Amino acid sequence: MERVVGTVVRGLRGPIINTGDNIEEIVVNTVLHTAEVEGFSIEDRDIVTITESVVARAQGNYATIDDIATDIQAKFGEEKVGVIFPILSRNRFSNCLRGIARGTKSIVLMLSYPADEVGNHLVDIDELDVKGINPWTDVLSEADFRKHFGNKKHPFTGVDYIEYYKELIESEGATCEVIFSNNAKTILDYTKNVLACDIHTRLRTKRILTNNGAEKVFGLDDILVESVNGSGFNEDYGLLGSNKSTEESVKLFPNNCQPIVDGIQAKLKEVTGKTVEVMVYGDGAFKDPVGKIWELADPVVSPGFTAGLEGTPNEVKLKYLADNNFSHLRGEELKQAISEYIQNKNDDLVGAMEAQGTTPRRLTDLIGSLSDLTSGSGDKGTPMIYIQGYFDNYTK
Repeated sequence: MERVVGTVVRGLRGPIINTGDNIEEIVVNTVLHTAEVEGFSIEDRDIVTITESVVARAQGNYATIDDIATDIQAKFGEEKVGVIFPILSRNRFSNCLRGIARGTKSIVLMLSYPADEVGNHLVDIDELDVKGINPWTDVLSEADFRKHFGNKKHPFTGVDYIEYYKELIESEGATCEVIFSNNAKTILDYTKNVLACDIHTRLRTKRILTNNGAEKVFGLDDILVESVNGSGFNEDYGLLGSNKSTEESVKLFPNNCQPIVDGIQAKLKEVTGKTVEVMVYGDGAFKDPVGKIWELADPVVSPGFTAGLEGTPNEVKLKYLADNNFSHLRGEELKQAISEYIQNKNDDLVGAMEAQGTTPRRLTDLIGSLSDLTSGSGDKGTPMIYIQGYFDNYTK
């Protein structure tokens, strides 16, 4: 029978996962049960993905605001701290900021503008043009910002993040001065002790600060890299990738995911005889064209994946072949010619004209985005995703 369906993506409903649960066992049992109930067979090169949140929950990877404060105090002592380039997020940063403020006495909060690193806007860039403000050179005080732009609320959350972050800091007993700049060196006019809170540009930020006279430089990825008073931690990313859990705690990015994905793959192989690829995923890597928010607030899309998910796609563009190589063919002849071309394509199509327009992103980033869009971030209750046919093409 002719195949008429390509990639199939299923969100799998599993149990609510709590600290101490065996995540490998739960994932394997959920996959097997779903396959039985839904009537699909498990095949080689199927993919099962698990959201980082439930992995971290099973690991019990949590920390309190006091734990954060203890680590901040140990690293900065009594110094005034420049807290620079945080993203604008109640879920991602509010409890981190409370811990930072609780661990110090005075903060200079430097916000990037017109938007944070992942696209949350403080002000529309067109308004900067109208006011004649250059975000790459101009440093604004809080009074300057208010004079030019007034009280701006985030269009999705309705939060004035300048006011919100300042109030969080002051509620923890620290003083707060807010400035606006996109140049990391600006903060050194206020303090030589800096906590870089950016995610994907953090290494560059820390390098610039260190090379220009900063005395103490840490990033969020340096906070809670080891346990504090029995807390959770993340040895690779620290506070990056954390989320608000309760009013006094955060859930950290999961630790040491490689043994987990390898273990799930081995267990499925033992039961089914098939090699299923496995990955843990966080935020997808895509940008909202309307809100202009780049979704990736985690340090990586996938902190752990099996070997078969290494690399990038190696695909040809069907419409290019149809319009160019085989423009003289139609119907079954065209189908056959394209099928033969795909079967004989080179193993590395980088730079090839027939591959132009295909997506040269890592497989884990593409699959992570697909998984994140499928599971959502709300109440769907599908923290595991099962993907079939992802590696198939027009010929199979």
